[in-house]
Order: sequence, then C-alpha cells, then structure tokens
Amino acid sequence: MTHTTLPSLLTYFKETVQQTNIHLSVKKSIDRLLASTPSWPALTIGDLVAPTPIIQGGMGVGISLSGLASAVANAGGIGVIAANGIGLMEKGYFQDGQAANIRALRSEIKKARSLTDGIIGVNIMVAISDFDQFLAVCIEERVDLIFLGAGLPIKGMPVTQLREANIKVVPIVSSARAASMIFRMWEKLYNDIPDAIVVEGPKAGGHLGFTAEQLDDPAYQIERLVVEVVDALRPFESSRGSAIPVIAAGGVYSGADIHRLLCLGASAVQMGTRFVATKECDADIHFKEAYIKARKEDIGLIDSPVGMIGRAIRNRFITDSEAGLRPAFRCAYQCLSSCKAQEAHYCISIALNNARKGTMESGFVFAGTNAYRIKRIVAVADLVDELLVGYQRAALGRLTRLLRRFERLKADYATIEAQVASLASVYEELILRSLPEQAKRAKAHYRRACLGLERIRLALGETIAQGAALMKA
Repeated sequence: MTHTTLPSLLTYFKETVQQTNIHLSVKKSIDRLLASTPSWPALTIGDLVAPTPIIQGGMGVGISLSGLASAVANAGGIGVIAANGIGLMEKGYFQDGQAANIRALRSEIKKARSLTDGIIGVNIMVAISDFDQFLAVCIEERVDLIFLGAGLPIKGMPVTQLREANIKVVPIVSSARAASMIFRMWEKLYNDIPDAIVVEGPKAGGHLGFTAEQLDDPAYQIERLVVEVVDALRPFESSRGSAIPVIAAGGVYSGADIHRLLCLGASAVQMGTRFVATKECDADIHFKEAYIKARKEDIGLIDSPVGMIGRAIRNRFITDSEAGLRPAFRCAYQCLSSCKAQEAHYCISIALNNARKGTMESGFVFAGTNAYRIKRIVAVADLVDELLVGYQRAALGRLTRLLRRFERLKADYATIEAQVASLASVYEELILRSLPEQAKRAKAHYRRACLGLERIRLALGETIAQGAALMKA
C-alpha cells in the first residue's frame, strides 16, 4: 500500500506496530510513537511552548521589529526584535543615541505585545555599550526571552532579576566549546544555567563567529555543530534534570532542512534570511527586493568595522568603502568599543539603517548563503505553511523507509519463528529416540535460529525507536 501523505502513513505505521504480536522491550518508544502527530514537534523552553519550532532570527538594524516579530509569534513560532541600533529610527538619535535606543526598544516591545499573544524575544549583542541598559528594558517589559550573541554572556549578568521577571536566557554560540564554557561558568557564578542555546553555523548572514578559512570546512558546518553542542550539554541536562533545547541556525532554508536538523538532535531552528522576504518584515520594499534580485555570486564576505567578517549582498557601497572612497560620516557615540569605523570608512549601524530605509546606495544588506534562492515576497503565515509542508514531505520519505524495514523484519521474524518451532520439534524427537549425536547437532541449529530471532526482535525495536524519534513524540 502506497501512502502519499504523512498522516495516513503514520496512522498505518501505528496500526502495524499495534498488530505486531511479538514481545518487544521498547515500550517507551512504542508509547511515544503511538502518541505522535503528523506535524513538527513544539519547541518547549521552560514554561514557554511554541507550536512551531522556528525562531525568527533577530536582524538589525530595524529589520526585525514588532511587525515581523508579532507575525512570526502569531504563526506559532518565536518572534524576535533586534535591539542593535534600534534608536536610529528615533528622532534625537544623534543627540543622545543611548536614550533613543532605550525609547525605541521599549516602544517596539509594547507594539509587539499589542499585536500578538504569542512568544516575543529580544536579540541583544553582548559586546555593545548599551548591553546593560537593553537588559534593564527587557526585564522591565518582561519579554519572554532574550537572545544574546556577539560575545559570551557570562560576567555581570542580572540573573536574579531575569528569573524574577521569568525571562528565558538563550545565548548564541558557534561552537560546543563556547556553549560548555557559558553553562559551566553560569553554574559557578550563579548556580543557574541558560534555558536554551542557539548554535549558528557558517552559512548565516550578518556577522559570523568563524574565520574565513573555517566557512567551508566540514568540521564547522551546522550539522556537525548541532551534534557536538547536544553532546556538550548532556551533563548539564543530567545535573539539572531538565532538557536544554539546542536551536540550529545558519543556512536553514527549507522544511527539509528543518527536518534534517531536528533528526540530528536540534529542538528547533532559527531562521533570518527567509523572513526578510515577507510582507510583514519591517524593512523597506527595496531592501526585500535586494534578496529577490540577488544572484548566488552576489553574496559574499565583508570585513565589518566591528572586527568580524560578515556575509552580505555585495554592492557599490561595499566596494567603494573597501577602496576608501566613502565620504565622511558622523557616529552618534561609541556604541561598540571595538568598532573601527574610521578604518572601514563607514558606520555599520548607519549603513544598515540606510539599507533598511531603502537607500541602497548608502548602505548594504546582510544575507545568508541561500538568499539568492528566494524569488518572491510572501506572508509570514504562508512561509510557515510552506516550511511545514516541506518538513512533512521529508518526514514522509524517511518514515516510508522505516515502515518498509519494519514489514520486512516482521516477515523474516515469522519465517525464522517457524524454523525455531520446527527445530525444537526435531530436537525433542531425537532425544526421545535416544540419538544423542543427532540431537546435539539439532540443538546447535536450534540455538543459532533463536539467536537470529533475537537479532530480528532487537532490529524491530530499534526501528520503532527510530520512528518515535523521527516524529519527536
């Protein structure tokens, strides 16, 4: 029987397992499989439950604000407001940049709350001068989560205040070593640990936590990193008695990508690039069209003024800056102590904000490696539906293969079970006839058949466990 949809195939698989009258010592896996649904699993972080296991990446300056974040939250995912440079949209930024940033962040959080009852987070760069002020706003406004990247959030964290406000803390890292260090130091300093972690691979857009040489190295790809981070956090899960979700990011484009990464142990994914080309994205239409028009060869690296490499859609602004041809500019204040804007001949926050407003000749667009694959602007809800269909299609293919294996093993089990019964009867008859030598040989055949039967029984249990893990029941 051919099943063309995941719901019908899953139902058939469940029925096949239930009708199997073979004792299999995998009750937990059977229960999980029978309880599973033909959809992707919800993401649970503490007492937060997102039905859609997708976190919309925080994108500054002003690309992911209340509009995009609330739309993603309404679609069941986690919407994220990017705090970096958010005050550039406020009047008076160049008179008092820090005050403008605080006003703008507070305003966007309140707007998002008015637009959704879903989960809203804020992305904050650890290295920025406004870090403590941004944290204070998030605590006062009681956002659901904070995502902390561009640095290690270890020292001076207001953990007590964050816990009192029931805010989940999610660091963003690019290695298992960094993840382990953060969790180990939190235990030492605060007798606490973060609630989840994002591991970002080298195919992401924006600033990258890798050297140029590592970008194409198989050892640093997201598939490897997810497995390593999951393994690194297991001791903390054991000591705390609770799961620590690992969220995979960087180059996640399709539903099939989501399925693949969840099968590797991730609990969810973070996606930024795909959400730029949505109607609800807070950027100007010209910013979004830059993605639609981009060719694969247009997407490349830049040396950012903040001292890191970044991935962007390269344009005239970037090449002129690299040649030292950009005109003079004015920084509102030193928002990042390590910034080398004068050497780069531009302020990255101002350039990104210009692009947000559609003034592409005075700025540029950060983008992931897959941005060129986007061909149209869609609603967030439609994008999430598309990703779910892709996820289910990928799950359907793998579950089909598991079902075929299960049915083949059942048939083999029935055949060998009949052989075992026959050999047992022969062995008994030879003993009754006092033929010890023939009985000894029959006994050896019987034992081998029993071992074969047990191997198949184990393989059947393994297949059920794989099916349960696939459906993330």
